[in-house]
Amino acid sequence: MRIFVTGGSGHLGSNLVRRLLRDKHELVALAQEGTNNRGLTEGLDGLPVRIVYGDLREPSSFADAMKGCEVAYHTAAMLVTKPGGDRDIYDCNVAGTRNLLAAARTAGVRRVVVTGSFSAVGHHADRASNEDDRFYPFQITMPYERSKAWVEHEVLRAVAEGQDVVIATSCAIIGGHDYMPSRMGRVIRDFANGKLRAYVPGGFEFVAARDIAEGHVLVMTKGRTGQKYIISTEFCTVDRLIEICERVTGKKRPPFRLPLAIMRPISHVTSFLMARFRPSDPQRFTPGALRILAQHRKADTTKARTELGYRPTSIEEAVGEAYAFFGQQGLIEGYKHRQAEAG
Repeated sequence: MRIFVTGGSGHLGSNLVRRLLRDKHELVALAQEGTNNRGLTEGLDGLPVRIVYGDLREPSSFADAMKGCEVAYHTAAMLVTKPGGDRDIYDCNVAGTRNLLAAARTAGVRRVVVTGSFSAVGHHADRASNEDDRFYPFQITMPYERSKAWVEHEVLRAVAEGQDVVIATSCAIIGGHDYMPSRMGRVIRDFANGKLRAYVPGGFEFVAARDIAEGHVLVMTKGRTGQKYIISTEFCTVDRLIEICERVTGKKRPPFRLPLAIMRPISHVTSFLMARFRPSDPQRFTPGALRILAQHRKADTTKARTELGYRPTSIEEAVGEAYAFFGQQGLIEGYKHRQAEAG
C-alpha cells in the first residue's frame, strides 16, 4: 500500500517507518517545512521514503500528498512537559489532528490511526487504567495532557461523521532510532556518559520502541473503528530503570536520589527560572513530569492483547537497544572500546 505518515522522523515515527518498510509498503512522510535537517528528517535519511515538507497547521501544505494513499498514521505531536507554549501545543496537536483527518477524508484515505497518549487516560490510584477510564479535566494537568485528550475528541467527531479512525495509545517510549533524542533517550544517553547526577523515585508505564511500532500496525489491521488501544510494555519504577541502565551500560548509578517531597516544590522555582532565562534548554525535573512520576500510573493492556493479539517484549531489551543506538551514533563516550572488549 501507499501509506501517509506524519512525525516520521520522531522516535515513534522512525521506528514505525522502518516497520512498515519491512512489509514493502510505499511511504509518504510529512516533515516540517523550513527547518534544518538535523533531528527533523534525520530519522528518514537514506530510507526509500518520499518526504513532503509541510505543516499540520496549514492543510494546503500536505493535502495533495495524501492523494493516492490508502491509509495514514498520524504520529506527529508537540510533546512539552515544561510550562508555556499553550497555543502552539493546541494548534499543532488538536487543530493539526483536525486538519489531518479532514485532508484524509477529502483524499479518500480509507483508515487513519492516530497516536494517543497514556496521559489522556483516566488515572486510578488503586488499579491499572484501561481504555474506558476517562480523562478528568479538573485535575492539575499540563497543556500537552489536555491537548491529547482533545485530540481524542477530534477523532470521535470524525468517526461520528463516518470516518474510519482508530487510536493507538502510547506510553513513554524507550528504544533505538531516537534521533531527536526523546526525553527518555536523553536520560539513557546522559546515564551512559556519567552526566546524570541525580534522579527522583517514582514510576510510569513504558513501551519499547519496537512494541509501539508493532502496536500501531496491529491497530491499523485489527482495531475497531472509533476505539482506542493502550500499547505498553510494562510498568517500571525509576529505581528499577536505574538498575537496568547499570546492567546495560556498565556505569554506576547517579550519586543522588532526591525525594519527591523535596523536589516537587523546588521544581516550580527552577522551572520558572529556566523558562525565563534559558527557555531553549531542556528541563528534566519539571513540575508536570514529577507529578506524573509520583502517581505510579499503571496500564491495563488486556484490550490490545485480546483484540489485537499484541504481545510486548521487555523494557530491559529496549534500554539495550537505546544504548546501542546512541553508541553507534557516536554519542556515548568509550562505547566502541567497550564493545571491542566485550567482543
